[in-house]
Amino acid sequence: MSPKLWTKALPGEPDVELFRHRPELDAAFAHFAVPGRAAVVMTMGALHDGHASLIRTARARVGAKGLVTVTVFVNPLQFGAGEDLDRYPRTLDADLEVAAAAGADIVFAPSAEEVYPGGEPHIRITAGSMGERYEGASRPGHFDGMLTVVAKLLHITRPDVAFFGEKDAQQLALIRRMTRDLDFPVEIVGVPTVREGDGLALSSRNRYLSAQERDTALALSRALFAGRDAGLLAAGEAPAGAEEHELIRVASPAAVRSAARAVLDEAAGFEPPLALDYLGLVDPADFTEVSDAHTGEAVLAVAAKVGATRLIDNIRLWIGAAR
Repeated sequence: MSPKLWTKALPGEPDVELFRHRPELDAAFAHFAVPGRAAVVMTMGALHDGHASLIRTARARVGAKGLVTVTVFVNPLQFGAGEDLDRYPRTLDADLEVAAAAGADIVFAPSAEEVYPGGEPHIRITAGSMGERYEGASRPGHFDGMLTVVAKLLHITRPDVAFFGEKDAQQLALIRRMTRDLDFPVEIVGVPTVREGDGLALSSRNRYLSAQERDTALALSRALFAGRDAGLLAAGEAPAGAEEHELIRVASPAAVRSAARAVLDEAAGFEPPLALDYLGLVDPADFTEVSDAHTGEAVLAVAAKVGATRLIDNIRLWIGAAR
């Protein structure tokens, strides 16, 4: 059967085309090729407004005549033993609605066999020492699997620009490093974290939380904001009116760490308790812990489990004199 001919929706028309196989996807790309105007947003599905923000940002970047592709693929390579691969939410029909409303043209939702014909690949991308810290230490092999599928999907979707959320800060740093080190012809753009009204960072895993677990989980964002505000107070400045995703200037890494740690320590005594995995104030270029003498950009990152659900969060800061 020959590949279907794909026609892009008219500007402003909320429509999206689903592809499950590469030949049909390749035919669509050949039918609609605008050099410099193709974007991709990679997801594992269960789309929420954080994903929608990525898609909207991609649409704004490439314009009405550009092409926005969303990939939906739960990548088995980045799940370790005992993690939630089997129970990870799969909501393709709802995902298509979110993608269409946000401005996507194509959703590519392949099977594992389509992405990894013949089984798991023998050759994979390695994240190196940068992928062994923080998330990598807690989830061995996770970043190798993530980079391998991102590399494959970049080849398959052939974008000029790819958009990733800043909530997954170490992932974003590693993708930027991979594309730079291996000369991928694509621009990587980070998009600010989207939060719910109570401050909890949007995540597909939030749906696993009971009401009591959600109350405990709020300690993650409270710890980050407490660290930010303590650094600001040390600098003699007030955080009023500052957006969370802006690079807010702080003066004291020690004050940032101490204030954040105090909130997390208190949450360890909640019912249910928060089980801290890590708290780090790191250089976003390589995810090494910054010293108290550090100046420049830094990421305050946290990971913890509440019940059976593991959550991550971070905020970006600027340490030292104004830029």
